Amino acid sequence: MRNTYKILIGIAAGIAAGAILGTLLAPDKGSRTRRKINYQGRKIADEVKNTFFKYKEKANDLKEDLQQAVKEKAAQFG
Repeated sequence: MRNTYKILIGIAAGIAAGAILGTLLAPDKGSRTRRKINYQGRKIADEVKNTFFKYKEKANDLKEDLQQAVKEKAAQFG
């Protein structure tokens, strides 16, 4: 499970770095470049947050299913 989070964080960091470098190397005025960086940063942060919560929700669902299965098996022996 931790490896999955590390991979997702690595991918998000790579995307963010690529977007920022692409924006910095574009021939625009400084103020426009800063706006682009700000926008891209917020966009990427939102995507990472949404992905994190999606996987967290899946992990919680899996945990609940596992707890239910354990209770059912315990009731069979109990």
